[in-house]
Amino acid sequence: MRWIGFLVCLAAFSQTPAKELDVPAKDAWVDTGLDLRPGDVLTITAKGTLKVQSGRSSSSVTAAGAPRGFRDLLKSYPVNEAGQGALIGRIGSSETANPFLVGASKSWTAPRTGRLFLGINKTGNDAPDGTFHVQIEFASRGAEIATAQKDAPPLKLTAEMIDRIPRRVVDAQGNEGDNTNFVILGDEKKVLAAFQAAGWVQVDRAQEDAILHGILSVLNKQAYVELPMSELMLFGRVQDYGLAHAEPIAVVMQRHHLRLWKAPFTADGQELWVGAATHDIGFDRDQRNNGVTHKIDPDVDLEREFVAQSLQETGLVAGLSYLVPSQPSKEARTATGATFRSDGRMLVIQLTP
Repeated sequence: MRWIGFLVCLAAFSQTPAKELDVPAKDAWVDTGLDLRPGDVLTITAKGTLKVQSGRSSSSVTAAGAPRGFRDLLKSYPVNEAGQGALIGRIGSSETANPFLVGASKSWTAPRTGRLFLGINKTGNDAPDGTFHVQIEFASRGAEIATAQKDAPPLKLTAEMIDRIPRRVVDAQGNEGDNTNFVILGDEKKVLAAFQAAGWVQVDRAQEDAILHGILSVLNKQAYVELPMSELMLFGRVQDYGLAHAEPIAVVMQRHHLRLWKAPFTADGQELWVGAATHDIGFDRDQRNNGVTHKIDPDVDLEREFVAQSLQETGLVAGLSYLVPSQPSKEARTATGATFRSDGRMLVIQLTP
């Protein structure tokens, strides 16, 4: 019987031979033609060099990319922790697909199903020249999707539970603000890990933390995207976590961001986290004090869907659904006086077991 199992595995690997392809620097994303399963273990290696420009000087770099310099703090790379010219990858062609660093060699486990794409870490103004020759080998294959999905338990969240969640958050003065527009089931570490895998970062809570973190980021030549956000209240307390998804250059004016509160009740024995997500798109006048505040996209449902899509790209989501509260919030104003609109639905995100 052991020999039969060995021969079956050997046959499976023979159907997935090593893949070789070229990744030119001038292209955006190159389709590898490989459809991945969750749990696929790959080894990706790249040979060759690119010529990259930094200021008035040029240099040749391997797929590891150029060393990061202070000029990189003024750029928004697809993978910001890597330098110009590095080989990067992503699963799928969606705008919410989170790119990752491949470099010259990487052993990697696919988190979800989807087509593998490879590209070069660069901005729209960069013009690296050259081609990497890439080889992709499968060490093992993950389970078929139909088998993996059977492990997801049925969702037991009711409309009555949704009605226990306030429709709006409030500021310190009690002014109603953003809609609560999604919930996510899972323990704290699992929820935060899912957001981190989707490219969201925890913002700094205090200005003092932001100053220190910003200085350290600059000294380490890393982009600073953890700019603090204002504190709003739900269930009688400020948010447990503030998360942001932003490009370094635009972070002060534009960013996707959300606040998370742990609900004071559980759903089917699981922790329930309530979120309020909005998209900062510029600056506006704060009608409470005539100061300057962030302007949000008035179509707040778009940000709700961005949250859903970004998490789904991680492969850590078992299911997405919607529940309609008995008293949905469809048209209202933020605490600063700006108007927004919604269909009133609450997105329900269930993580994988």
